Amino acid sequence: MLKIFKITAILEGISYLVLFSNMLFIKPTNIELYKTLLYPIGMSHGVLFIGYILLAFLLKKAQNWNFKVFGIILIASLLPFGTFYIEKKYL
Repeated sequence: MLKIFKITAILEGISYLVLFSNMLFIKPTNIELYKTLLYPIGMSHGVLFIGYILLAFLLKKAQNWNFKVFGIILIASLLPFGTFYIEKKYL
């Protein structure tokens, strides 16, 4: 299950960056393309985010994460590049 969590963390981080890229680079130049891409990118990011959080809760006891480490893992899901940091440092 830890391997699935690692993959989910990386994919969630990538989807977060793609969502930001869509907003920052495509929206100002091509609003129709932005609207077309927003739903599939947003939906995939949402599913990966929920999966990341659920897997973190499931792995908390199995990995013996204390409250501080668990909090860092959860907060990292809200920051760009945070899940990449977690994957390297804690997993």
